[in-house]
Amino acid sequence: MAEEESKQTVGEFLLERLGAWGVDRIFGYPGDAINGILAAMRKQDDIAFIQARHEELAAFMACAHAKYTGEVGVCLSTSGPGAIHMLNGLYDAKLDHQPVVAIVGQQKRASLGGDYQQEVDLVTLFKDVAGAYVQMAASPEQIRHLIDRAFHIAKTERRPTCVIIPHDLQDLDAVPVPPREHGSVLSGIGMVARSLVPPPDALQAAADILNAGGKVALLAGAGAHGAAAELIEVADLLGAGVAKALLGKMVLPDDLPFVTGSIGVIGTQASFRMMNECDTLLMVGSSFPYSEFLPKEGQARGVQIDIDGKMVSLRYPMECSLVGDSKATLQALIPLLQRKEKRDWREQIEASVKESWALLERKAMNPEAPPVNPQRVFWELSERLPDNAVLAGDSGSVASWYALDIKAKSGMLGSLSGGLATMGSAVPYAYAAKLAHPDRPVIALVGDGAMQMNGMNGLITMARDYKNWADPRIVILVLNNRDLSFVTWEQRGMAGEPKVEESQQLPDVAYADYAKLLGLDGVRVEQPEQIAAALDAALRSDRPFVIDVLSDPNMPPLPPHITRSQAEQYYKAIEAGDAEADAVRRALEVQGGE
Repeated sequence: MAEEESKQTVGEFLLERLGAWGVDRIFGYPGDAINGILAAMRKQDDIAFIQARHEELAAFMACAHAKYTGEVGVCLSTSGPGAIHMLNGLYDAKLDHQPVVAIVGQQKRASLGGDYQQEVDLVTLFKDVAGAYVQMAASPEQIRHLIDRAFHIAKTERRPTCVIIPHDLQDLDAVPVPPREHGSVLSGIGMVARSLVPPPDALQAAADILNAGGKVALLAGAGAHGAAAELIEVADLLGAGVAKALLGKMVLPDDLPFVTGSIGVIGTQASFRMMNECDTLLMVGSSFPYSEFLPKEGQARGVQIDIDGKMVSLRYPMECSLVGDSKATLQALIPLLQRKEKRDWREQIEASVKESWALLERKAMNPEAPPVNPQRVFWELSERLPDNAVLAGDSGSVASWYALDIKAKSGMLGSLSGGLATMGSAVPYAYAAKLAHPDRPVIALVGDGAMQMNGMNGLITMARDYKNWADPRIVILVLNNRDLSFVTWEQRGMAGEPKVEESQQLPDVAYADYAKLLGLDGVRVEQPEQIAAALDAALRSDRPFVIDVLSDPNMPPLPPHITRSQAEQYYKAIEAGDAEADAVRRALEVQGGE
C-alpha cells in the first residue's frame, strides 16, 4: 500500500516535466476536466497557478508572457467551453509568432464519441490555431513526449501548440520513463537554440543591392528585437532611415535622429515620405501587411531578412531574401557593406523626423478637442515614462496614439496585439508583464470598448494580488470617449458612411470609481490641465491605479498626413448626415492633409 501511495500521477508528472522546461507559472481557470492537474498543483511549489477571470484572459497572459520574456507561455483550461474561450488569445499568439503551449482537459476517454456533456472535438477545434502541433494523449506513456514536442515545436516555430489530456488519464500512474521497446518514444528536453546565417553568396548578393542604393530605407519589425546595435550600424553605414512596424516599436529608441517612427495606417509623416522616396528597401523581421505604405513596385530594390522562409517576398517583391536570425544575419552582412559618404538622403530623413515630431506635438497640444485631446494624454505620458517602463497597448484608437505619440526609450518594453489586432488584450498583458518584471512600472493603454470587454474583469485579478507585489505600480489609462471611435472613423474614412449610432455608442462607466470599489485607486480626468497630476499620482501609487480620461471621440485616430482620397471619404460621410458633422469637420480642418 505504501508503495502505491508513493507513485506519481500523470498530473504530477506533467507539472514536473513543465518545471524541467523552465515553466514557473501557468495561466488558467479551473474546471472538472482538469481536476487531476489542479490536484497535482497543490502538491508542489515550483509552478504557480495564476487564476484569470476567463480563459481568454489566461491565453492573453500566456502570449504576453512570451512577448515580454522570450520564454514559452503556458495556459490551462478545462474541456468544452473553457477550451473554446482560449481560442482568441491563442490566435493572438499565432498571428504574432509567439511560443505558447496550451494544456487542455477533455472528458473521460470512455465517453468520447458518445455525445457526452461538454464533449467537443478538441483536436479539430485547435487544428488551425495550434496546427503546428496538437495532440490528445491516450496513455500515460505519451505524456513525456507530447509535452517535450509541444515545447520544442513552440520554441522552434514560434507558434502555439496544444496538448489535450482526458480527465481520467490525469489520475493514472505516470510513466516517467517509457519502456525501451518497439513502439515507445523516449524524448528529451535539452536546449532549443538556433542562430541561422544565410550562405556567403546570398549575403554578398544582398550587400551588392544595398551598396548600390542611393536612398536606402529600413523597416524593422518584432523579429528585429535584440538586434538594435546591428540595425544602428547598418543604418549608419548606408545613410538610411529606420521605420518601425507596430510590434517593432521598441526595437530602437525614438531619440535617434534617423528613426522615423511608426509606419502604416497609424504611421508618421516621416515614415510615409521615406517609403515613397526611397530606391532601396531593407526589411528586417517584419510581416507588415499594408502594401500601400511600402514603396511602389519597381520603385525600390528589396532585401528582406526573416527567420521564417514562408514570410519572405510576401509584402513586397524582394530581389534578395535572407532566411536567418536577424541579429546573426546583420552581423554577417555588416562587413560586406560600404559606408556611403554622400549623406544627403540621411540629412533629408533627419529633417523630416524633426518636422514629424513637431507636427505631432502641435496636434497633441491642440485645445480644439473637448473635453480632453487623447493625443495630449499620450504625449504627456511619454514625457513621464521611466526608461524601464513596460507598456501594454490595446486595439483601437489607443493603438494609434501609442504608435504615434509615445517616444520609445532604450530599455523600455512594449507590445500589443499586432496581427490579430484583437480588443481586450491590454489589461491581461499588463498583469502578465508585472509578474514577468515585478520591479518595473507597467502601463496598460486601454480604450473604453476594450475596458468593458475584458479590462474591468482583469482589474479584479489585480485587486486580489497586488498586495503580494514588492512594486505594485500598474497604471491603467482608459480613453473614455463613449464611442468605438476607431471603427467609427473607419466607417467614415473607408466607406464614406456616417457614424452608426446604434453600433458605436458605449455607456459611460466610472472606471476610476470602479477601481476604488475593488480597493485600487484612480481618478477621472475631465480637463487637460488635470492630465499631469493624474499621471504623476498614478506612477507613484502604492497600488494599481486607473486614470479615466474623458476624451474627445472626434479626433481622427490616424496619422497627421491625411490623403486627399481619405479626406474625400470623410466629407462624403458628413454630407450623408453624420450626427457629429460639425465636430468631424472641425477635426479634419485641424488635422490637415496633403
